[in-house]
Amino acid sequence: MRRSGILLHPISLPSHYGIGDLGAESYAFVDFLAKAGQKLWQVLPFGHTGFGDSPYQSFSTFAGNPLMISPDILVNDGLLSDDDIAEIPYFDPCKIEYGRVIEYKYSLYRKAFAAFDKRTKGYTVFCRKNKFWLDDYALFMALKNYFAEKRKYGGETPEYKAYRKSLRKYMTVNAIKDCYYGASWNSFPEELRDRDPAAIAKYQKLLKSEIDFYKFIQFTFFKQWGELKKYANENGIKIIGDIPIFVAADSADTWSRREIFHIDEKGFPTEVAGVPPDYFSADGQLWGNPLYDWEKLKEEDYDWWVKRVESILGAVDIVRIDHFRAFESYWSIPFGAKTARKGKWKKGPGEALFNAIKEKLGKLDIIAEDLGDLNPEVIELRDKLGLPGMKVLQFAFGSPDNPYFPHNFESSNCVVYTGTHDNDTTLGWYMSCDEKTKDFVRRILNADGSNIVRDMIRWAISSSAEYCIIPVQDVLGYGCDTRMNTPGVSGGNWQFRFEKGRLNDEAAAYLKYLCTLFNR
Repeated sequence: MRRSGILLHPISLPSHYGIGDLGAESYAFVDFLAKAGQKLWQVLPFGHTGFGDSPYQSFSTFAGNPLMISPDILVNDGLLSDDDIAEIPYFDPCKIEYGRVIEYKYSLYRKAFAAFDKRTKGYTVFCRKNKFWLDDYALFMALKNYFAEKRKYGGETPEYKAYRKSLRKYMTVNAIKDCYYGASWNSFPEELRDRDPAAIAKYQKLLKSEIDFYKFIQFTFFKQWGELKKYANENGIKIIGDIPIFVAADSADTWSRREIFHIDEKGFPTEVAGVPPDYFSADGQLWGNPLYDWEKLKEEDYDWWVKRVESILGAVDIVRIDHFRAFESYWSIPFGAKTARKGKWKKGPGEALFNAIKEKLGKLDIIAEDLGDLNPEVIELRDKLGLPGMKVLQFAFGSPDNPYFPHNFESSNCVVYTGTHDNDTTLGWYMSCDEKTKDFVRRILNADGSNIVRDMIRWAISSSAEYCIIPVQDVLGYGCDTRMNTPGVSGGNWQFRFEKGRLNDEAAAYLKYLCTLFNR
């Protein structure tokens, strides 16, 4: 079935609390989608963000982002009072100020936790169902806070001094060094770093209240998210989620399952992820995520990955898997390299991983993010699995045989985008093109350039692709200052917000007209 939708991460929605959340504006966005004839809502990963506030660098691949919890719903649930939210600090309505947001919202969450009753319906079931990741995640976060506070008020411990000394030779590697801010797990005391059972038991008892706080946070997130997803589904909207292929170096996943990653005995990666020089960066992209030990995962019949996919499918309807090409072969960069240029290709798990997932979970709705430097083997794997790939119209302009041109799509089994979260907005992209390219764009679109964004949206919706996704910035006609992410740039990303009322009836009517015209 031909469908159209919008790419919008909830954090970009209007909110008095400095960051979009799962409250009233999320429900209003679902109403907008329905009014606009849209059937899909694509979000970014909603994990608990860490380094750089990136949803692709999370403290847990299973946990939800606490910052997306709605304080208004907490008031409705009786966990906060009207007085608790009576004096809200001023926040920039168009930019997320993470430090201030975290400080303010966590002060509300602490108050809500104090009023929370563990006998609340569903809490025990949630904790039992998610025990395989929740216990480690909650302890991990409690330990990070404990040791960060201990250093702040009690001075540096011998363990932390040794840790800082071990980092010296890496401190020029910008993409890696900042991953180790605060109390990274490889700076924990050795017995905790290596998960000695006696040490684990000791700190579970010592930090019980803090552990319970993080379990409450996750229960609350998934409760609010589940209610929102139910509302979306009832209105004919399916949600497309996102799985980052890699996990953060400083995460509950790497701490609790070190053996499935290329991580040494002191907790440091031996080889890390990235991509070679490409469209986005002449030096390639040095992501710094530890790489998987695929042989070890294979011995376990890929159980960790199966659980990962099963978990996200409990929260969304369709899954986009980021950086699909790495399942065929991935770019391995030695830990400590200054750029991604010195990496080399290594073979990934290929079809075996997806067969294991399919065997245990059945047929799945998966979108393969197949952008970047692809070889024929990647295309063969994608097609053999029957997965739709991605077509980004901003990549189309170069020559008439470019595969991203809709008239060159080899199949309708694909998802077309005007741009993604890693691209500039369509307006920003067009304004940055040289005059020759602008002329080519106008001729291809049969347009005069007066509203190039809507011309591109029309082109995407009219294409043969089964799914069409438009970033919300393009729906709003916004420029480069609202770009969500610039790959290879560590600061200033993931901050985009828009103000209440910008998504109006006129925009909804235009999208609905196009979807009716082109049978979406």
